[in-house]
This record gives sequence, structure tokens and C-alpha cells, in this order.
Amino acid sequence: MDFRASHQARGSLFLAQVLCFARCLKAHNLGGLFTVKFYRLVLAIAALWLSPAYSKDPHTLEDARNFHRVSDVLLTAGQIYPEQVAALQSESVELIINLAVADPSRNAEEPFAVQQAGINYVNIPVLWDAPTPRDLELFFAMMDARQGRKTLVHCFANFRASAFTYLYRVIREGVPEVDARKDLYAVWDEAKFDENPVWRTFINESMASHGFAAGE
Repeated sequence: MDFRASHQARGSLFLAQVLCFARCLKAHNLGGLFTVKFYRLVLAIAALWLSPAYSKDPHTLEDARNFHRVSDVLLTAGQIYPEQVAALQSESVELIINLAVADPSRNAEEPFAVQQAGINYVNIPVLWDAPTPRDLELFFAMMDARQGRKTLVHCFANFRASAFTYLYRVIREGVPEVDARKDLYAVWDEAKFDENPVWRTFINESMASHGFAAGE
């Protein structure tokens, strides 16, 4: 039984048990107006419990922060967790490139979990306040070596990942900048760049060093 079916089964059982209790109250004249209100409350709770928002599987890739599907073979996202490994396998992801720095509370279990599942894993720790050209060149090398493998690029919130992916697509793959920018701005916006000017500078300087101009 999958998550949704199991969730709905538990909800149905809960509803049946509570309705049975309410009928017992009514049968013994212990309900009155209270029973009517109780029925309504039970139905409201059951509707909420069984609604799509509450029955959604929390272990899908779409639940990763700022998840974005760039193409059929390239995904970007924020932090993923061991519980999402099955979803990675279902997506046929063969390579994960993690651009976040090591954090024992957020990504300590990730390398073992994904490699145990047979998924190739690379970590390029990019400092949030100080991304470097060396980081980018190493990322380019890893992306060049993937040879068509379906890849997930991620960090903590998909800001590093989407920025590096944008640069790779324009500089290495020749994707028109205006098209790549749409995927970048699926995660970023002008306000976020204003809050983090180091990233606007990094993108512009990286583009310029490879003979491109951001926004063209």
C-alpha cells in the first residue's frame, strides 16, 4: 500500500470510529445538540485529513525546497534527505552534485544514503558568501563528465545550484541566455540578488571571463 492509500485508509478508519462513538451518544440520549455539532466537527476533520494537501507524499522530490525541473535530464533543488532516495530512483537520477558545505544537521546522512542506492555523488562545497571561479570550473568539469546521465544539482535552498546551472548551460551548452535565465529566475528574483550582491557580481564576472554578458 502506498503512502496516499495508507493515509486515506487511516483517515477512513478514524472517521468510522468517531462516528460510531457519536451514534452511541445519541442512542443513549447523551448527545442532543452536542451530537449534531460533534458530527459536523468530525466531518470537517475528516475532510481536512483526506484532502490532497494532507495526503501528499512528503518524500517526493517536489517537496525539496525550490525544486525545479530544468529538462528531462537535469533537475535542481534545495537540500534532499534520505527519505527522498526512493523518489530519486523513481526519477532515474544517476548523478547528484551537491554544492552545499557540510552541515551535520542538514546533509550528514546524504552521501551514504544516495551512494547506497547506487547513485553517483559529488560534493563541491561552495561558500555562500564567497563563490569562486575554481568552484565553477570544477562544477563544469563534473557536468561535462556526466555524459547524458540524469543529474540533480542541489544545495541548501537551490540558490547556489540554480546559479551554477545557469552559468553551465549558457557558457558550456550554448543555451540562449534568455532561456537559461527563465530557469534561474524560477528560483531567484531581483530582490534576492539585491540581498546577495556577491552572487550578481559572481555571475556577471563569470559570464564576462568566458566572453559572455549577463542579460544578453
